[in-house]
Amino acid sequence: VAMMVLVWCAASGGGVAAARPLVGGGGAVGTPKAPLQTSRPFNIAHRGSNGELPEETAAAYMRAIDEGADFIEADVTATKDGHLVCFHDTTLDATTDVADHPEFASRRRTLEVQWTNVTGFFITDFTLAELKTLRSKQRYAFRDRSYNGGESSRIITFDEFIDIAAGAASRVVGIYPEIKNPVFVNRQVRWRDGKKFEDKFVAALKRRGYGGRYRSPAWAARPVFIQSFAPTSLVYAAGLTDSPMVLLVDDTTVRTEDTSQSYDEVTSDEHLDYMREYVVGVGPWKDTVVPPTTDNKLAAPTDLVARAHARGLQVHPYTYRNENQFLHFNFRQDPYAEYDYWINDVGVDGLFTDFPASLRRYQEWTTAGRKG
Repeated sequence: VAMMVLVWCAASGGGVAAARPLVGGGGAVGTPKAPLQTSRPFNIAHRGSNGELPEETAAAYMRAIDEGADFIEADVTATKDGHLVCFHDTTLDATTDVADHPEFASRRRTLEVQWTNVTGFFITDFTLAELKTLRSKQRYAFRDRSYNGGESSRIITFDEFIDIAAGAASRVVGIYPEIKNPVFVNRQVRWRDGKKFEDKFVAALKRRGYGGRYRSPAWAARPVFIQSFAPTSLVYAAGLTDSPMVLLVDDTTVRTEDTSQSYDEVTSDEHLDYMREYVVGVGPWKDTVVPPTTDNKLAAPTDLVARAHARGLQVHPYTYRNENQFLHFNFRQDPYAEYDYWINDVGVDGLFTDFPASLRRYQEWTTAGRKG
């Protein structure tokens, strides 16, 4: 059943706090961990605390845990030699220093990705050892770039990501990995044993002890949501594990990478009835749930949340960002007003945010206000 907790209206104001030093320590060895909170919407650190640090790096994930994220989210893809790594794009250009490596200059080429020709340095053309020579950088020029290129900005493996969640906190921290671009990866990477990307992805989770239905004791010990924009990939993965799945939803006009259907069709009543047998929730782009007007204000919400909740599905929209260019005018340049609207008015069950500290503060302050 979809989980919602109503909290009092958000306190006003407050900007982004100054970046804190990186932390990596948890409680003492053998100390029982505090359980994952399930009493309020999940705080999902989108590619880590990437509003402060380069995305999908150890530094960003460690910061997110320090800032109170319930789940750390990762895009999982594969290298040329079959290793699973955490990286969002199919190409390395936007968030690494690959262009500064002359030894890789000849790797740049053009391939089809999700019905479109893309040119760049494709991650599937690099071995893990080669990727480890690169350094990550901030995607957006208006964010803090002082952490670009540091030792903690290396591309990390899926196993290293799991290590951070398992060992970097005195509380249980969930993981929220995405089966990223499965059609593209299965076309570009071949494993010697003939297995598919999805097989390798699920096997990696099982090897690290992840499994169990949502809210079961096994799941509570090692919480995980498996996500993908590709519905057929999730259906296939659901046959390999009982871990909970979430169907990601792009703009309704966009065609899914693995079918001839748009996301408008995939979120119809008929398809939600079908997918509920395989997933516990949907993760829509927030503008799909509440479309903006041409003058950057909010139009009336769609009925997607209501239809999902009617089927017992959770709703975890993406992506919440503090900067003014990402906020609709309704929120008066206040990210806390945005959180208040989505949690209390729209009634979502989790939020993908680039700033997990802000969401944590909003939830703690408003809960404290209610108790007072």
